Amino acid sequence: MNQIKDVQPLRSKQQIEDMKWSLRKWCGERDYILFLIGINTGLRIGDLLKLKVSDVKQKKKIVIQEGKTKKTRAVNLTNIYDEIQEYIKGKQNDEWLFPSRKGDKPITPTQAYRQLNKAAEMVDITEGIGTHTMRKTFGYWFYKKTKDIATLQAILNHSHPAITKRYIGITQEEIEKELEDFVL
Repeated sequence: MNQIKDVQPLRSKQQIEDMKWSLRKWCGERDYILFLIGINTGLRIGDLLKLKVSDVKQKKKIVIQEGKTKKTRAVNLTNIYDEIQEYIKGKQNDEWLFPSRKGDKPITPTQAYRQLNKAAEMVDITEGIGTHTMRKTFGYWFYKKTKDIATLQAILNHSHPAITKRYIGITQEEIEKELEDFVL
């Protein structure tokens, strides 16, 4: 995986809609639902890929233990509940939510990365797409909507508000916006 690439949030609703459309058209429902849950929860890719059908079946809220921080986190699925339930119809409880086509395992983060990049390429989104794009997109839009950096910091389990702002790319964006009409 290309770790050097600076992964960015999707900063326009159009880009988000384009990605949803492209994932459905070029990659499939599994990858679309992965993206949908990712951008609506801010979960890390490792935590998303550990989910089983039983974890989300008929649930509007789930509690997971994050792999990286080992902290428990309540995740609200209310706004995407219907789409998730439609996706898991006919699937067994013990099945992976995002199954690999090879063997009885979930897809790998690398495979998720490839699918996101394939979908992004198809709609001419060329910069900064990775698995963290989903988490950063969640953070970016949560902040734009609420301006509540403290709550977002808690959701993302960051140790400091400055880390959260830098993570979602707000700091640089705010600086550029302030400098746009700055003249002496």
